[in-house]
Amino acid sequence: MFVTNYTEEQEYIKAKKRVEELKNFYRHLAVYIIINFFISFMKIRRNLLNGESFEEAFFDFGTFAVWIFWGIGIVFQALRLFGPNFLFGRDWERRKIEELMREEEDKKRKMLRN
Repeated sequence: MFVTNYTEEQEYIKAKKRVEELKNFYRHLAVYIIINFFISFMKIRRNLLNGESFEEAFFDFGTFAVWIFWGIGIVFQALRLFGPNFLFGRDWERRKIEELMREEEDKKRKMLRN
């Protein structure tokens, strides 16, 4: 692939870097899930072997401590990568305002008809 000018080359490099960041995030997320399932399984198993009931073993804080603290890091990585608006999207606020304005307009029309 030949890049024809400086701007296209810069855009290509930026896009490639973004893809690499996304790939690293998803890899980190997969490792987080796999490792934490394994740790949780081993802790629950150990607690059961020590005579605890399943509920005691499962709801032990130690079982989920790694999920919580490592999860905080995952959340910050996601916020850095996707931005603070990744839950609602970039245009969510504008679309929501337009939707609410349409609803108000519909209410006014209905009231005028009655």
